[in-house]
Amino acid sequence: MWHFRLWDVQDVAVFVSITLYMCHLAGAISIHSPQRSLTRSVQEDVFFTVDFSCIGIPTIQWTFMSGAVSRTIGTWQPGVYTNITVDYSSRVQTFNNGSMGLSDLRLQDAGYYVVTVTETAGSSKDSGFVLKVNEVLYEDLQYLSVSALALACLASLLMLAMWLLDKAYRKIVAWRRRKQMPENDATELQPL
Repeated sequence: MWHFRLWDVQDVAVFVSITLYMCHLAGAISIHSPQRSLTRSVQEDVFFTVDFSCIGIPTIQWTFMSGAVSRTIGTWQPGVYTNITVDYSSRVQTFNNGSMGLSDLRLQDAGYYVVTVTETAGSSKDSGFVLKVNEVLYEDLQYLSVSALALACLASLLMLAMWLLDKAYRKIVAWRRRKQMPENDATELQPL
């Protein structure tokens, strides 16, 4: 007689444990963000809004990527420590919910930002943001306003010059007419 058992009680317990652990890891970290694509201008501030949920105290890391450049902005554990790189130390503000503020934007700040949330157990999850930085045309506006002012002054000077030339022309014409008039000293009025 053949006794064929597919599963042993210990095998079932191990299988269920592994399945529950994998489900736990898969759903352990969740990252939410209302906006993944942001556009700002040079010298403005940007706020990367993140809200995550996980088990335990996580480690949060922000990384910047653009073309061939990839550099860590900072790493922190809420309420434990904060480590921001020297390049960003004066411009980054960190928050316990994983959000990050970046002030005084530069054109080089345009690119892809990745937040990585890592649990104590080692599982992690990433979320990305795209930041576009527009150049402010202050210099162009300043140039335009100075050019407009210079043209207005030039137009005023030309109008003044035309008015003065017109006055001078009229005086010259009047003087010539007086000069062309004959002087009659010979004709005097005789008493009656």
